[in-house]
Amino acid sequence: MTTSSINIDVTLDKDRVPQDIRWNATDSATENARQAKAMMLAFWDGTDKTALRIDLWTKDMMIDEMADFFYQTLMTMAETYQRATQDPVLMDEMKQYARDFYKKFRDQQLKTNKL
Repeated sequence: MTTSSINIDVTLDKDRVPQDIRWNATDSATENARQAKAMMLAFWDGTDKTALRIDLWTKDMMIDEMADFFYQTLMTMAETYQRATQDPVLMDEMKQYARDFYKKFRDQQLKTNKL
């Protein structure tokens, strides 16, 4: 049996707001830590039947980047759900929700930028 590690380093400013997020993994082809503007990490506690989460983003994460991040995360979550459950119907519904979410975001941005 082998062990793999994922390391996450978060640099905080004086108000404890993330300034920099860097991560690396022992099984990664890249030796250097990679920089990220945001992260979502979730664990399932099978005993308590609860999701434990850490969501962080840096001050320089733009709103449009956050929308892209959520859209891509929702799409990949749908694919993960399908691989785990073999349920293509719910995967398609989740993906449609992600597309609707992203379209609504773009529509809001167009309205805001026209004013």
